[in-house]
Amino acid sequence: MGFDLVSGLENIRRVAEVSKILMDSGVICLCSFITPTFSFRQKLRDIIGPGNLVEIFVNAPLEVCEQRDVKGMYKKVRLGIIEDFTGISSLFEHPDNPAGEIRTDLLTIGESVIKCLEIILPAIAGS
Repeated sequence: MGFDLVSGLENIRRVAEVSKILMDSGVICLCSFITPTFSFRQKLRDIIGPGNLVEIFVNAPLEVCEQRDVKGMYKKVRLGIIEDFTGISSLFEHPDNPAGEIRTDLLTIGESVIKCLEIILPAIAGS
């Protein structure tokens, strides 16, 4: 699979279907998805179910993402080796109404985990 929007949407569909199967079996799934558009996020909601999805926007500026890039993906994009990369050469639409946002450039890893749990736990307790 590539990085284009069609491949990305198919990847989201696949992982959402697996997550739904696990959730239907009683497993709480913590999943990290790159969902660059509203249509990607709607696909997740459609498959998983809006009451089963807690959307958290894990956010960092592009410069920080590039600094953290241990796989060299951003460098490959900048060199033209990879096309259609989210946030650089492909569309990214900020989530309009996430349950919360975690700015990983402003928080430590520990603080980010705590904030994530503060967003997720009330949703789990309410279900």
